[in-house]
Amino acid sequence: MHSTMNLLADAEQVKDLSAWAESLGLTKRALYTAKYRGSLSPAIAGALAEELGKDPKDWIVVAALESERDSACKERMLKRVRKMTSL
Repeated sequence: MHSTMNLLADAEQVKDLSAWAESLGLTKRALYTAKYRGSLSPAIAGALAEELGKDPKDWIVVAALESERDSACKERMLKRVRKMTSL
């Protein structure tokens, strides 16, 4: 399953979280907390995706869906997003 944690792992292959936080204008805590929680905010996911040369819109949608409570609708939309994108 592709998640914002996959995106964050891809980002960490390029540079560490502290360096990403600095380049994105975030506190270090923001990315470390997101990693601990297991999801990125839509804005951070979009910014990271853009920096990595990926479509930020796709990742913003994934991040928004990840923040939803588990439901049949959430799973349906996640499957649809994955089919429509290169995630």
